[in-house]
Amino acid sequence: MIEDPLLIWKFKHGSRAALLRIYEKYKNDLLKLAVALLGDVNEAEDVVQDVFVRFAQSAATIRPVGNLRKYLITCTANRIRNRQRDQRRHETPSLAGTEALVSGARRPEQWAMLSETLEQLRQAMAQLPYEQREAVGLYIEGSITFRQIAKIQNVSINTVQGRYRYGITKLRSLLNGELKHEASQ
Repeated sequence: MIEDPLLIWKFKHGSRAALLRIYEKYKNDLLKLAVALLGDVNEAEDVVQDVFVRFAQSAATIRPVGNLRKYLITCTANRIRNRQRDQRRHETPSLAGTEALVSGARRPEQWAMLSETLEQLRQAMAQLPYEQREAVGLYIEGSITFRQIAKIQNVSINTVQGRYRYGITKLRSLLNGELKHEASQ
């Protein structure tokens, strides 16, 4: 983490290499979070690209307080929230594309099982209210504390903990229901 303040300083002074290093260092974390929140790899990639474009454009004014990773994760969560608000006015967002996360290095039967599992998880996540999905995704994928999530969502810590708890409970229920349903067939 000592590297981050130096990277920010170099970036603010025009270093493209510093911006590239920041991108390479954090893009996978941001992409995992965006996929968890959106359920769509292509849309997640667009969000992460938007976050870095805006980050790059803010060189003169950027002042991330504390951890750069958490700053970028917060930017990603906010960007997703803004996109979803805008999309609600026009259309329902697509949730296809999680199959791209499955590794091609697996045997076909492993690939099929993993693909099916990812699809079940995507469908279960899609059934959560967005606030719960965001709390679960930020906490698990983003490694963000409940206190930080509360600031992002502009609610109390207790509300975030409740959203997380209800989200996890509903996911377990949905996924266990799927597993029990398959076992009975």
